[in-house]
Amino acid sequence: MSVDVFRKGGFDFSNARRNAFLEAKGLPLPKATSTGTTIVGCVYADGIVLGADTRATEGPIVADKNCEKIHYITDNIRCCGAGTAADTEYTTAMISSNMALHALSTGRQPRVVTAMTMLKQYLFRYQGHVGAALVLGGVDPTGPQLYTIHPHGSTDKLPYVTMGSGSLAAMAVFESSWRANMTREEAVQLVAAAISAGIFNDLGSGSNVDVCIVTKDKTEMLRNYEMPNQRVQKERQYGFRRGTTAIKSETIRSLITSETVVPVGQLVTDEMDVS
Repeated sequence: MSVDVFRKGGFDFSNARRNAFLEAKGLPLPKATSTGTTIVGCVYADGIVLGADTRATEGPIVADKNCEKIHYITDNIRCCGAGTAADTEYTTAMISSNMALHALSTGRQPRVVTAMTMLKQYLFRYQGHVGAALVLGGVDPTGPQLYTIHPHGSTDKLPYVTMGSGSLAAMAVFESSWRANMTREEAVQLVAAAISAGIFNDLGSGSNVDVCIVTKDKTEMLRNYEMPNQRVQKERQYGFRRGTTAIKSETIRSLITSETVVPVGQLVTDEMDVS
């Protein structure tokens, strides 16, 4: 297999050819990790409402029960992340930094479409290997804007969106209940209901509901807006009386070590001679 060392511009598929060569030789390639979450967003009369669950998983293990998935981009833009937690965290942090530099260089309030363009160009460059599925929402001088950005870089602009493994359950709620020009309270309740549908119908989603309301004047983050999975007191106490299990042997080892402190010298209290 020959690979041209000198790139001539355009796409570079040398890694793809390398992977195909290794796979043909019998080397199994690593599979993409599937992670679960539910993130949503919708447009209402005065702005955008975003929502996310708070479960972070490592395969079948719940790694974090209260993970924050609504990330800061600018004062008037927020981004929900689904997929690989590290990818969503650092991708949004990088774009947030670039948006701040963009605002300083232009002297204007950043637009949501600018953040969307930065994100889609970055993700498309890596052809889906950066596992970040995003819901981007905000309010700028052009009005409320809501986008979905897929890991491969494709985007959609819709009045209500869902992403993540619980997105189908959440979309069912939006399809049946969303309407144009909702009030703030109606939009928040709809987003919370959509996230709850993902929590209770998807094993990868769970724990609490986070909600973020973005308007032209302020951004309000409602952390743990709903907590439907709090641990309750057990109905019975499963205690066993002493002596139920026999003790075969007992060993007590002291973990405290003794030490002797020997003073080396007396403290010098004289002032420093600076003459």
